[in-house]
Amino acid sequence: MAADLSFFQSETAQSLRAEGRAEGRAEGRAEGRAGALLLLLDRRGVEVSEEERARIAGCGDVEVLDVWLTRAITASSAAEVFESEGS
Repeated sequence: MAADLSFFQSETAQSLRAEGRAEGRAEGRAEGRAGALLLLLDRRGVEVSEEERARIAGCGDVEVLDVWLTRAITASSAAEVFESEGS
């Protein structure tokens, strides 16, 4: 008896695959930004605690990581990277 494989060609299956690819790309971008941020801080000689490192690595929001990356260009401490705009 042949298995019915029509689901794998269905619109639903194609949609699920597309969503998975989009999520994977977003995760990859976030991981790349986090890596760049940690590298920048390291090369600038800014100490990063394990807690701060985990916060950066665990952030999945590319926009937040971009803000932190921009701040890291001139920050003298990791705490400055995380400061609120109003501080």
